[in-house]
Order: sequence, then structure tokens, then C-alpha cells
Amino acid sequence: MTTSSKTISIGEKPAALGLLQSGVFSSVSLGHLAVDLLNGTRPVLLTYLSVSLGLTNTTLAAVSTGYVWVASASQPLFGWLADRVGARWLASLGILWMSLFFSLAMLLNGTLSLALLIIGSLGSAAFHPAGTMESTLAGRELYAGRETTASALFFFAGQFGYFLGPIASGPLIDRYGAPGLLVLAAFLLPIGLNAGWQLRNRFPARSQSEKPDVAPVIAQTSWKLIILLAVIGAMQAWAQQNMMTFLPKYLHDLGQSPVVYGIFAGLFMGGSAFGNVLGGNLADKFGKQRVAMTALLFASLPLFVISQIGWSPWLYALVPLAGAFTGSVHSIIVVLAQRILPMGMGAASGLTLGFIFSAGALGTLLCGPLADSVGWPPVFLLTGGLTLTAALLTFGLRE
Repeated sequence: MTTSSKTISIGEKPAALGLLQSGVFSSVSLGHLAVDLLNGTRPVLLTYLSVSLGLTNTTLAAVSTGYVWVASASQPLFGWLADRVGARWLASLGILWMSLFFSLAMLLNGTLSLALLIIGSLGSAAFHPAGTMESTLAGRELYAGRETTASALFFFAGQFGYFLGPIASGPLIDRYGAPGLLVLAAFLLPIGLNAGWQLRNRFPARSQSEKPDVAPVIAQTSWKLIILLAVIGAMQAWAQQNMMTFLPKYLHDLGQSPVVYGIFAGLFMGGSAFGNVLGGNLADKFGKQRVAMTALLFASLPLFVISQIGWSPWLYALVPLAGAFTGSVHSIIVVLAQRILPMGMGAASGLTLGFIFSAGALGTLLCGPLADSVGWPPVFLLTGGLTLTAALLTFGLRE
């Protein structure tokens, strides 16, 4: 395949190194890390607030779902805007918006803090479609045929933020209470300004027809394939949201401190981050369907064990394994959706991310009352069943 002057042969240098040397890619990846650093504090923070405010598991699930829904349902709109005005303002202002409202939430007490957190999640909604679009374009422009790797590295940055968020927030909350998290919010300020500067020359994404050097998108959209991909994405997101939302509360109910359940929330997302990078690389080499099926099948195993053993040192191995296997298919789902959805890349990214996060949040909302009525083991057993079912459904996927 003929490459443009901007496209670098894969053999010249490792793809990851070349991407990280790109100011655009590195700025949106760092922005992703910062945004999801704050998003990653949500399970620990809400668990802490649920105790001080006397929230039930059902209410905790409802607040978490509201946060995710606001951040998810608006992503298609922000993606549509990214296709028309470019990524610069959406990415940079999204980061700064989140920093502002998160800081206000930490300074105020009571249920108003919960409302401000939900409003702040709009910053995450604005950033994600723009950042996802730019990361995939970087993979297409710099390393033809490695778009899933580029997307996986971008999502690795976000999931690494999810890994750092609970680990950092646990000790800060334990010592200083909610205001201790202000230091994390301040971290976003220079990163938002840097993103605005690095993206100053980026313009609205061109259509594929204007990019003769890029492999063509699937010509005819199969709505059956879209529906199947949506169901798989929803089940994967539901499983991840269950673990992120309920694992800290489960460990709290077993008598663990914020430091301990913060560590476990971080271990789950850290495993997800590394699994995502590995899954993206393997998908480019061996095929997206094969990698997604294998990862989701293996994800069900640690989840089933977690549902049965209660508190055990084995959780230190099982939790990151569950995160790695469930997280490894995220970039695969997003890149497939970007290819097959009949719309611009920004809108496709926003619609995909918005749908899977919203679907995952809805599943979590349903599982809150289940935990109140029958306890935690059935919730984690259901979570393992979701990944097993999604693995079987991947037999219907095609490249």
C-alpha cells in the first residue's frame, strides 16, 4: 500500500514510541489520564460519602449511574461537534470544566457535592469523543494499519488514570476527608492548557474519501453487526461498571478501610489498562474477533471465583486479572464501531462511548437493589455471566 509522506513504516521505529513523540497524540493521551484520574476517584469518594450521608446500596448505584449517564448520554452531541469544529476546544475546555466543578464539589458538603460531581462529568463527556477521534487519526496517519494500537494506547492512558485515582484518593480521603482530593483537581489545569495549545492546528476530521492513503472503511453497513457489537459492548461495560462501583463497597462491608478498597479499585483499573494495550496490539496482529472472544471468555473465570471466596489474599491476583481480561476488548469495540457506523469519526466515537457507558451504568443501577436484597456474591456471579455471554456472542463478529 502506498503511504503518504506523513506515514511512517512500522519497521522504522516502534509504533508506541513514534506516537508518544507526536504532540497531538501525547497531549490527548495525557488529557485522558488526567480526566480519568478524577473519574477514578468516584468509587472511593462515593463509598466515603455514602457512609457520611447514610446512602443505601440502591442510592449509591443511582448516584453512580447518574454520574455515568450524564457523562455518556451527551457524548454523541460532543462527538458531532468535534466533527464540525475540531477537537481543540472540546478537549481542552472539557478538562478545565471537570477540574472546576470537581473542586467545588470537594469544598461543599452534603448532597450538593453529589450534584456538582454530576455536572462536572460533562467535562469528561466533552473530552472523550474529541480525544478518541484524534488518537485514532494519529494511528492512521503515522502508522497505517495500527489504528487499534493507537486507540489502545490512548485508552491505556485513561485506564491508568483510573488505576491512579482510587489508589491516590484512598489515603487522601482517609487523612483529610473529601477536600484532600483538591490536589488531584489542580493537576488538570496545566494539562488542559497544554491540550489547547497542541491542538491549535487541528481542524475538523476529513472524510475517508479525502484520505486515499488510508484503508477504506467498510462500504456497506450491516445493522445486524451494529446491534451485535452494541450488545457485546454493553455487557463488557456492565461488567466493568459493576466492578468499579461495587467492589469498594463490598470490601468496605467486609471491614476494609478506604486505603484498602482504594488499592483494589486501582488494581482492577490497572489490570484493565495493561490488558487494553495488550488486546489492541494482539487485535492488529491476530484479528479483533479472535482476541475479543478469548479475552471475554477468560474474564469470566476470575469473576466467578471472586463471587465465591469473600475476603482472601487471592483477591490481589484475581482483581487485576479480571480487569485485564474485561478491559482488553474496549479499544477493539471502539475501532470496529468507528469503521462501521455511517457517520463522522467524532460522532461515531461519541455515540459508541456514550452507548456502552450508559448501558453499563443502567446495568449497575439494576444491580444496586439486587445487592440490597440478596447480597454481593450474586452480583459478582452475574458479572461473570455477562462476560461469558459476551464471549459467546463474539462468534457473530467479523472484521
